[in-house]
Amino acid sequence: MPRGYAETYRRALECPEEFWAEAAEAIDWERRWERVLDASRPPFYRWFPGARLNTCWNALDRHVAAGRGERMALIWDSPVTGQILRFTYRELRDEVARLAGALAGLGVVMGDRVLIYMPMVPEAAFAMLACARIGAIHSVVFGGFAAHELATRIDDAKPRVILSASCGIEVNRIIPYKPLLDAAIVEASAKPEHCVILQRPMCQAELVGGRDHDWYELAAAARPADCVPVLATDPLYILYTSGTTGVPKGVVRDNGGHAVALHWSLRNIYGVHPNEVFWTASDVGWVVGHSYIVYAPLLLGCTTVMYEGKPVGTPDAGAFWRVIEQHRVRVFFTAPTAFRAIKREDPDGLLIRGRDLGEFRALFLAGERADPPTVAWAEEQLGIPVIDHWWQTETGWPIAANCLGIEPLPVKHGSATRAVPGWDVRVLDAEAKGARRELAPGEIGALAVKLPLPPGALPTLWQADDKFVAAYLSAFPGFYQTADAGLIDGDGYIHVMTRTDDIINVAAHRLSTGEIEEVLAAHPDVAECAVIGVADALKGQVPLGLLVLKAGVVRPAGEVEREAMQLVRDRIGPVASFKTALVVAGLPKTRSGKILRGTMRKIAEGEDYPLPATIDDPAILVEIARVLGTAGYAAR
Repeated sequence: MPRGYAETYRRALECPEEFWAEAAEAIDWERRWERVLDASRPPFYRWFPGARLNTCWNALDRHVAAGRGERMALIWDSPVTGQILRFTYRELRDEVARLAGALAGLGVVMGDRVLIYMPMVPEAAFAMLACARIGAIHSVVFGGFAAHELATRIDDAKPRVILSASCGIEVNRIIPYKPLLDAAIVEASAKPEHCVILQRPMCQAELVGGRDHDWYELAAAARPADCVPVLATDPLYILYTSGTTGVPKGVVRDNGGHAVALHWSLRNIYGVHPNEVFWTASDVGWVVGHSYIVYAPLLLGCTTVMYEGKPVGTPDAGAFWRVIEQHRVRVFFTAPTAFRAIKREDPDGLLIRGRDLGEFRALFLAGERADPPTVAWAEEQLGIPVIDHWWQTETGWPIAANCLGIEPLPVKHGSATRAVPGWDVRVLDAEAKGARRELAPGEIGALAVKLPLPPGALPTLWQADDKFVAAYLSAFPGFYQTADAGLIDGDGYIHVMTRTDDIINVAAHRLSTGEIEEVLAAHPDVAECAVIGVADALKGQVPLGLLVLKAGVVRPAGEVEREAMQLVRDRIGPVASFKTALVVAGLPKTRSGKILRGTMRKIAEGEDYPLPATIDDPAILVEIARVLGTAGYAAR
């Protein structure tokens, strides 16, 4: 690869096939590609068509075959259980091969779906890699989701087998998973043939005869499975992301482009080298966990850290520094929310003092916008580069970042720096959809990426090509619509400002306001409702629900509000952080019936707002401001 950011970026855009073919040489292929990019059926582009490989081989076996089997692959650090486990590449390969054999013994074959509903334990990584090993398609569902959300994903993916655990642990609280799984299977139309349950010692689950299997017993009796080569264009996994209608979208990731992009990104964006320790404090249920806890570090031959704990409370706000020191972490990636929590608990950084962080050289933040005060605090306390970068579930790896492995650029607080090589980012006029009118530097608009997307980005949605086009490619033909708004300044730096739709980021978790609204609307006393994302100093955003009651309801508003909040917790789970519901007399709307969510958000956050020209009843805005002000929001 040429040295220097500008030259690397130019070459990736002007000669993409040559650029990515060179990057692909770092991956082992069972059969090479017929061409690098198949552009014969736009907007459905495919990278490395005709090639065959196995992602698990590239992540594990090839390192063992090259004599690096005793290198440390995975460190599991669990302050909530007081355990630390370490796995070499050889040990991890053997664990994965046995589990893959167990899945094969249950009838799982290439192309079958396997749903994974797991806490942050090593077996979650084993499960993902075992599926990749035999060509099965895994779909990981975050353990914090409630039964209904799990059921919707079961019905869409139609898994042959579900891998789960008896429980997860939140600080000092045990959350039984098996009752949630059982309830989801009852609700789902698509029934799995088998469930494999990891029995954790702090909570033993009751197994259903004929369907459920004990994880350890099944794996111990299994014959290790070899890697099964698949097409580069075959799906590796499905990962569900919220949609504005509350219906989850199954983002598909292919095998070939994914392996090439992640291997390239860890070295060139994050500046990590083989045999170094890389830690991402996230969850395998999110794309960050897929890309940078499991796949990218192992593809590059690094040591990855899997952490079952919190930034504060396990045991205190110094938890991250203990892990970084103890495991000699070189580069760390987490969400700004985590650092806001640490800053709140330890504003003077006293818990950092005395820690040997001499090998720690870079901190990356992503998940929601990294506010400048938090970035500045981290820089001051750590004395290392603090890099805000921007990407999405759909992209699979960063769109914009300060590429430390190519050429570090000056940092601008509030910016994700410049577009990563391979990503052609533009700012388009959000009000001129279909016209693709590009805005001048400094103007705020819709952030979009010119097609084709680079390797590793989603090629489509699971069994929903039409939905893929409608959701991402129809607003600006020839471009991928990120649904983020922002600007590109005169230096080419990208500033991501907010969402252009009703997806909100709660502590780095993307949630659909429409999904929460559907739950609230199910309350028998609620006539209509609206959910908005309100800025929060800790979580980035939190949802606020506004409820309009049905005529004739005489119950106290507080009772309905409490029941509505519990309903969201039951149906979506605590991940929604839904803690405020307010009964209001009505919702402000346009004459065509569109609810003015953006205006209400400004009222809640204390911003000035112009009176929308199309508002149906301006008096309702006055009432909304009164209710929000009484509830403690910065309404004015």
